[in-house]
Amino acid sequence: MSRESPRRLLAPLALLPDGWNVDVGIDLSADGWIAAVTPGALPAGRERLDGPVLPGLPNLHSHAFQRAMAGLAEHRGTDPEDDFWSWRRLMYGLANALRPEEVQAIAAQLYVEMLEAGYTAVAEFHYLHHQPGGEPYDDLAELSERVIAAAKEGGIGITHLPVLYQAGGFGGTPATAGQRRFLNSSERFLKLFETVKARHQGNAEIAVGIAPHSLRAVPPDSLAEVVGAIETTTPIHIHIAEQTGEVEQCVAWSGQRPVEWLLAHAPVDRRWCLVHATHMTSREIKKAAATGAIAGLCPTTEANLGDGFFPAEDWLAAKGAFGLGSDSHISVNGFEELRWLEYGRRLVARRRNRLTNQGGAHDLYQAALAGGARASGRPIGCIAARTRADLVVLDGESAVLAEVPKERLLDALVFAGNANPVKHVMVGGRWQVRDGRHVNRDAIRGRYRHAVAAVRGRL
Repeated sequence: MSRESPRRLLAPLALLPDGWNVDVGIDLSADGWIAAVTPGALPAGRERLDGPVLPGLPNLHSHAFQRAMAGLAEHRGTDPEDDFWSWRRLMYGLANALRPEEVQAIAAQLYVEMLEAGYTAVAEFHYLHHQPGGEPYDDLAELSERVIAAAKEGGIGITHLPVLYQAGGFGGTPATAGQRRFLNSSERFLKLFETVKARHQGNAEIAVGIAPHSLRAVPPDSLAEVVGAIETTTPIHIHIAEQTGEVEQCVAWSGQRPVEWLLAHAPVDRRWCLVHATHMTSREIKKAAATGAIAGLCPTTEANLGDGFFPAEDWLAAKGAFGLGSDSHISVNGFEELRWLEYGRRLVARRRNRLTNQGGAHDLYQAALAGGARASGRPIGCIAARTRADLVVLDGESAVLAEVPKERLLDALVFAGNANPVKHVMVGGRWQVRDGRHVNRDAIRGRYRHAVAAVRGRL
């Protein structure tokens, strides 16, 4: 394959919205859009791709700086009740040790890993805004710009989601010292949002949304003010009902569970992404699914933090939409996220194939593509005209895929091995991964190692 961005491709096998198709012609515009898709295309004048082709998977929930913490919190120490809340204390220590150039270096390394795993877009839930003591940088958007610069370095599409964070608990409990870098008034937050949005207007690889952190961190008046001030097409992401402790605290504060309260007090619709939503009643599931909101699921992080199992069977039965995220990045592998989504339900039910019905992993992957694209607010997640040219070419020589019928190809990818099957990755018409390696892997990794060494020296 040439190093130049090809304009006319031929995929021997490609996953289109209607399923697998053979000999698919994919025509690209010069500015990174898919211009036309032609199943059964003739090979003349086309560059033949050397493996099955998937649409790139959007990663709908990321805290990039937490990549530097992965693996460092896997011992209980002296706390016999080690849980999310004790993990969070360690995370705050890392957050308060980071300098701007380190935020960028860590994010760039993470985005390289995402691309090599087959993610082609990321929704960055970004709550690190200010200096360690809470004073804003001269540029209010300093750390947002660092994360966006990292996405540009890596070549991944990004939906940047600056986070509104104002309180330390339900009912406006004052924030702690460890949260000072996150805090903004509603006015200052909207200024940050508008600044970032204006700077990157017109860049097809960058979208900007908002992320009210959670009901415990955003008082009701502020939630209403900020949501009411933005355009009705802006993506809105919020942590909700992740932990049983959060549910109990919300009931004590309001008399309602978190999802119940949100649905009663906010205009939840298709632009919302309910991140985690792990603990819902049957009534909440039906009402939340009916809004069209996306459930933002992060199974490996939810397992790592002991959150619990998302009620996926009931959610899908209610025709709920979902997407996948790697969240704290203890794993950066979309196929593993799907595997654990299914395995979690098997462990609860002590039965097999809970979500993988006749369509198997194919249907789950297609659903994650659609949900992730909608939560990202960008035209991605499928191989079709007028979408971004975000393509993943699998290793056609992989033993995992050998002689697997195309209808079961995604089953093999998700459930039949851990070897990375991703060979080439294109984002917006440009190849970012070749033969399994990001084109700038070594330089970005070198900066990451230097940054992590410096940060850990300060912890």
